[in-house]
Amino acid sequence: MLIYLVIAGAAAIAALFFVVYRSRKVKGQIRKLVDERFERIRPLYAKFENAENVNAEDVLPFAKNVMTRESTFQLLHDFHKLDLFPSEYLTIVKSAESNLANWLEFPTELATQPDELEHIKRVTIDFDGQHNFVHYEVFKYKVNAPHWAAREGWMLGVVGPYFDHSKPYDFPHATFSRTGSTVDKVSADEEARWVHENILNVEG
Repeated sequence: MLIYLVIAGAAAIAALFFVVYRSRKVKGQIRKLVDERFERIRPLYAKFENAENVNAEDVLPFAKNVMTRESTFQLLHDFHKLDLFPSEYLTIVKSAESNLANWLEFPTELATQPDELEHIKRVTIDFDGQHNFVHYEVFKYKVNAPHWAAREGWMLGVVGPYFDHSKPYDFPHATFSRTGSTVDKVSADEEARWVHENILNVEG
């Protein structure tokens, strides 16, 4: 009996060490990712910090890039220069697109950028049966080999909820994607409803 307790205890300790190790590893990866994201917009940040003249042409490449669009908007907001943000990217769809791409890059998700990303539709849900609506932007995305998710093909990603009064780059509290939710298995409406029922309530 004692030997079984010893083995069980050793297994529990090993599991604990694995959890701690994994937690530290993920935290380290996230810190690295945060640094990498700052490096992507450092040239634009440096111009503001050095009081250099910044115009719309300087901003455009950063707003156009889905991986820097969201942080560029925040940077301009912080420096009170939102008038330089290009109007074609000042939409909820474009902000949601950037939010999803950045979410997918986290080490706890795909740990990479999507190679292709396309907006499918907006799904509107009456969340209380009283004509109070929330909106979700649904995208499809894919990654190329050799990434493990390449075999899934086009997967669905959901960003929201947004409200009638929401503005571009308002923070969405239920960005989510299930790699098993591919376009040939799940509809955009079904996936948005799943996120609404299973992720929004948890995050809220």
